[in-house]
Amino acid sequence: MKKILVLFLAFLLPLACAAQEFVPSKSQKGVATSTDVLVIALPAAALTGVLVQKDWKGLIQGVETAGVTAAATLILKYSIKETRPDYSNRHSFPSGHSAISFATAAFLQRRYGWAFGAPAYALSCYVAWGRVYSKKHHWWDVCAGAAIGAGSAYIFTRPFAKKHNLQISPVADLNHWGVYASMEF
Repeated sequence: MKKILVLFLAFLLPLACAAQEFVPSKSQKGVATSTDVLVIALPAAALTGVLVQKDWKGLIQGVETAGVTAAATLILKYSIKETRPDYSNRHSFPSGHSAISFATAAFLQRRYGWAFGAPAYALSCYVAWGRVYSKKHHWWDVCAGAAIGAGSAYIFTRPFAKKHNLQISPVADLNHWGVYASMEF
């Protein structure tokens, strides 16, 4: 009898607990939806501003920032496979919403100054908070996403890249591929 009880506790009880479904509240659903809207609206607004200003160098820097942010985020999501707090899937780390919104905010701040960057950073902080509040991410997921996004923008958006002579290029041979990066300190 003891062995059966131990087997139940060791194998069946954790399965029963994991089977519980997370049901978000009405406010959590609303916040999750608002973060979904903002993660599209922020870069769309930035892109619109860049095109209206005909800032072609800024467009290139924004595309570089977006590409590196997306690549780093997706590689980590599909490599680490951390379970989301709402148990919906295993793509919690890092937060793509935070990465995109902070990349946009940092790009705007670096390229056009704090008049554009401060409101974008405020909205990005809301996105990060909202992802945690709606149980889509842990706090460390949004911090990592913010670091990836802002870090990418700080690398690719002038004056940083120009000041430090940043050089980035793809490299490949028959068996390997990668990215070469160098900079002056």
